[in-house]
Amino acid sequence: MKDELILGVWDGHDSGAALIKGDRVLAAVNEERLSRRKLEIRFPVSSIQACLSCAGVFPQDVDAVAVSTADFSKTLARIYPRLKEEYYTIRRRKKLPGFASGLKKRAKYALTEIGCSALTRYASRQSLRSSLSGSGLQTGSLFFVDHHACHAATAAFASGIDECLVITIDGIGDALSGSLSVFRKGRLSRLRALSGRHSVGIFFEHVTNLMNMRELEDEGKVMALANYAYPIPDHENPLLDFISVEGLNVRCAYGSLRMYSELKKILWRFPSEQFAYMAQRTLEIRLCELVENCIRETGLNSLALAGGVFSNIKVNMQIRRIPGVRRCFVFPHMGDGGLALGAGFMINYRRNGVAAYALDSVSWGPDYSDEEMADAVRKSGLGYRYSDRVEEETARLISSGHIVFWFQGRMEYGPRALGNRSILALPGSVQIKNLLNLRLKMRVWYQPFCPSMLEDDAAQCLESYDGLTNRFMTMGYMVRPDRRAELEGVINIDGSCRPHIVTAHDSRFEKLLHEVKKITGRGVVLNTSFNIHGDPLICSPRDALDTLKKTGNEYLVMGNFIITNTGSEAP
Repeated sequence: MKDELILGVWDGHDSGAALIKGDRVLAAVNEERLSRRKLEIRFPVSSIQACLSCAGVFPQDVDAVAVSTADFSKTLARIYPRLKEEYYTIRRRKKLPGFASGLKKRAKYALTEIGCSALTRYASRQSLRSSLSGSGLQTGSLFFVDHHACHAATAAFASGIDECLVITIDGIGDALSGSLSVFRKGRLSRLRALSGRHSVGIFFEHVTNLMNMRELEDEGKVMALANYAYPIPDHENPLLDFISVEGLNVRCAYGSLRMYSELKKILWRFPSEQFAYMAQRTLEIRLCELVENCIRETGLNSLALAGGVFSNIKVNMQIRRIPGVRRCFVFPHMGDGGLALGAGFMINYRRNGVAAYALDSVSWGPDYSDEEMADAVRKSGLGYRYSDRVEEETARLISSGHIVFWFQGRMEYGPRALGNRSILALPGSVQIKNLLNLRLKMRVWYQPFCPSMLEDDAAQCLESYDGLTNRFMTMGYMVRPDRRAELEGVINIDGSCRPHIVTAHDSRFEKLLHEVKKITGRGVVLNTSFNIHGDPLICSPRDALDTLKKTGNEYLVMGNFIITNTGSEAP
């Protein structure tokens, strides 16, 4: 095995970069964290620079560059970046749609079903050479990786499972909506490609858009709202007719354009929460059918999953509960934001045979020194002091009912806050939950928060806890009925939650949970991402301090500094 330095790049929705060497991930960052534009679509210049800086290497040290996706629509966006910028501003509701918006929407869905060709690869290569050379990178060793091959690589190679089914499902990429593969003895082999014409992801994207939410961003709101619906029996659910599963194939009753129109007719007849429930239920039933068919076909009972649809933790929970499923791993950055790392993984696999990476942590982003943090705090004008017992003091603040902004170490990779860039509070207070939603996070009231818990407490709080830790918040669990009152601020109305299970890795966050346990009897806290809704997760000390001021929250713990928003020294 040769230890080549490989840079992965993705320049589409949630663009980013990743740097790997041998069987180690050196750095991985998404551009949104640096540009401060949620789900950034521009070429990831800053992410590339951040990855090189984190690893302490230079552009000339890179042996190969791996880029995801070279289909027609992606190539067109590379040649004419104004097209994707316009779509981005409309999708994120930053710009009013114009008179031709309907036509553009139809063109967008039609073009995404056109796959990769020699011409699109050539045109993409020419465009990327210019972008990469601007970052000082040589483009002689530039490789393209199929969209779903990238997703499959992240799922298989990071799973820690020697033999498993690998399933990828999302909207569309390289004209496919998914793939079914087998990972065995270090070899990843595709069984079936799922056509972009029959996309479960686009189905749910349309549902999100029709509910006046932002597609590719607010699908989690649909999942959350579904909990508040009066359940509709499956035989009365008209959305189940939109998707069928036939063996290892997924079939949609309508193409993407007509599907939108037909869904709109059904929404007219139902309240929004029931429409959300029917869509969520359709997703759960059809994907479970697909998984069951795959298990019967291959005889494999361990799963590795990736693709944006698997950000739906309720779907993942139902898949995990399928009889016979032994293990179910979901890659932490399951959506398109993980494509840069997947491209790097796949090229490292093809060139050097590397097919396994230890996933003890996904803290692969920038870190900041005490001097950098101190300088930022001094410039902020806020009250602060240094503490050498920061875990103990933070635990006292949380246990006293305070909401604490928590900034430590290297930034997490992926959509979840995992104890480095987090907002923390007591898990049992509905009052704190409502304050966080409506005043600090500034988001809709029905979105639940998540608990971070020590592994011993997970075994006592969660139903059917199988001892396979959910360290990256990718899976739903039901909370035991006798524990729901003490976790009321971090569970859905149906008693489910998305737990972050913290194992013994001697991290500062783990130590904090142990200090909380000494005071409250449970090593459990409410943990949500350190950002205002609609903004990216904060990255730098300046981001953290700006958010503290903007929200009016009282406490920020950054490294060993305890900072207050009152201009006076922390108590």
